[in-house]
Formats: sequence, C-alpha cells, structure tokens
Amino acid sequence: MNLLKNKIVVCFLAIVCCLLWGSAFPSIKIGYRLFEIDASDSMSQILFAGIRFFLAGILAIIFGSLLQKKVLYPKKESWRMVCTLSLFQTILQYFFFYMGLAHASGVKSSIINGMSTFFAILLASLVRKQERLTTNKLVGCVLGAVGVIIVSLAGGSIGEGFAINGEGFILVASVSYAISSVLIKEYSIKENPVTLSGYQFIIGGVVMMMVGLLAGGRLHMTSLLGIPLIIYMALISSVAYSIWGVLLKYNPVSSVTIYGFTNPIFGALLSAILLSEWKTITAQYLVALVLVSLGIYIVNRVND
Repeated sequence: MNLLKNKIVVCFLAIVCCLLWGSAFPSIKIGYRLFEIDASDSMSQILFAGIRFFLAGILAIIFGSLLQKKVLYPKKESWRMVCTLSLFQTILQYFFFYMGLAHASGVKSSIINGMSTFFAILLASLVRKQERLTTNKLVGCVLGAVGVIIVSLAGGSIGEGFAINGEGFILVASVSYAISSVLIKEYSIKENPVTLSGYQFIIGGVVMMMVGLLAGGRLHMTSLLGIPLIIYMALISSVAYSIWGVLLKYNPVSSVTIYGFTNPIFGALLSAILLSEWKTITAQYLVALVLVSLGIYIVNRVND
C-alpha cells in the first residue's frame, strides 16, 4: 500500500475527509431546523446523532463489503477493539460534546474542540510511543492551533469563565477523539479499519439512541428533506472515518491528524455557502488558512 503513503495522496484524501466533516457543521444546523431540535435540547441532539451514526455504520459495512466482495465482520478477538473504539470515538466524544455545547460558548467550544489534533499528536508521541515528538511537530501544531483560534474568534468574543459541565465536557470530548485516533492506528494492524469504523458506529449509534430516548429526546420531522439530509450526514461519517482509519493505518498519526486543523475553516466556509452567512467570513479566515497550511507543511516535512 505504498500509494497510501504518498504525501500527495494522503493530502488529497485527508482534505476530502476534512471537507466532509466541515460540511457537517451547516448540515447539523439545517437538521436541527428540519427535526425541530432546540439548541439547548441535548438529549434530542444525542438521539439525532445516534440515528446518524447507526446509519453511518450500516453504510460503511455495506460499501466495504461490496468493495471487498465479502461481508465485513470483526474477528472474534476484534470485538473488544470495536467496543473500545466505539466508546472513545463515538459515545464519549459526542455525548460530552453535545452536553458541553449546551453550557459553553460557541467560540470556546470551537477552540477546545479544535485542539483534539494537538492532543492526538501528543498522545501518539508521548504516551503510545508511536512516533517521535520533534520541535517541528510542535511548531506545526502551534501554528494550526493559532489558525483554529483565529477562525473561532471571528465568530465572536471568547467570553469568561470555565464551567466543568460546559468547557470541561468539550475538553473531555476532544481528548476522547484524540484517544480514538491513536487507538485506530494500533487496532488497524490487526483488523480492517473499515470494519472497525462500521461496527463501532453501529454500537455507538445504538447506545446514543437509547440514551437520548430514555432521557426524553424526541424528533419531529417537519419536511421530507430531513430524510436525504440524515442519509448524507451518515455518509459523511461512514466515508470520512473509514478513509481516515485507512490513512492512520499506513502513516504516522501526526501526518494525518494535522489536517484536522482545517475542519473549522471548511466548516465556516461551507456554513457561509449553505446558510448564507457570508458576513461572517473575513480576512481572518485567510490568515487562519495560511497558518494551518504552514503547520501541515512543517509536520509533513519532518515525517518525510
């Protein structure tokens, strides 16, 4: 799989993933309107996310099975890995993200959530010893982080205070995502990354749907457009996470996750296009894009 180690191929596929994840920002906002979900209704948001991820898992398994001409199913010894990955990549990450978002400012949430890329590289280097932590990687991460902060601050002021059930929960979600990135790097050596992604989404989706329903979450579809929207959102997760997992299998964590700093930039640009929020796009986004691109270049240069 030398092709999947080619820097240009990695760049293209990683950008495709981040572009898809970026489109999730406006898609979620549109989905909340179509399913009458209030911004503070965390349980309905968790139910909505659970349906999305359950469908994403089903689609990932179907597409993966068709491509490999066999039904993808985890080996008996792989179920522990699937469940562990589901816990960190889907259940904990999104449960704490949605709960925290209801009690934290959007700006601080964006900044903290954007730091998950930084956390992933630190975990891969310092905890799991999957690669060396170099000065260039730190510089690249700092540049990417500054880019995320600039994009986030373009949406408003940072506010004051730090609430455990707000910013604290967003931080837990970011660390959870970072852990999942490191885990899939290790697990994909023993199991197909598409199989891992698909089944962890199914398990995580079922758990989130149950939690959302039992805690009073409800959805009320106001338009048939809600059906293609949630299918598209499921495709975002199934396609992006499957590709991301394959890239992590064949490349250093830092070379792949560093592209995650582009998520908020794509999210802002696509929100401007799909939600007519052009007034929010300023010169700050160009500066942020330059900083993030420079950070990506520096990290990948040291990994050559």
